Amino acid sequence: MATKIDKEACRAAYNLVRDDNSAVIWVTFKYDGSTIVPGEQGAEYQHFIQQCTDDVRLFAFVRFTTGDAMSKRSKFALITWIGESVSGLQRAKTGTDKTLVKEVVQNFAKEFVISDRKELEEDFIKSELKKAGGANYDAQAE
Repeated sequence: MATKIDKEACRAAYNLVRDDNSAVIWVTFKYDGSTIVPGEQGAEYQHFIQQCTDDVRLFAFVRFTTGDAMSKRSKFALITWIGESVSGLQRAKTGTDKTLVKEVVQNFAKEFVISDRKELEEDFIKSELKKAGGANYDAQAE
């Protein structure tokens, strides 16, 4: 059965994360049968990491505050989590299903495909987003 996505519900969750006035900084998109739907959401990145268990595959849209001494700004990451215990067929399907998620999640600085919990560490993700961001003025005196 072909995978579908609940675009309206997923778009609402996506926009919640993009809204600077919202406390929500992450949302997951999970499978409900053969449909991708919004999953959990939250204001703390550590709570997102707890969703990433060995037996699940999910997509996440996460807002990070990055920048340097000259400017702070929101950067967004699209994270595909595939747990170690997910079957080979489901792993392969996740790659094609991501195109459905990208129909909703269109603006992000960097995309990650992660199976190792160490790569979910906030400092690692932020450093990758900083690299993707271009100019770095941290070395200059204030």
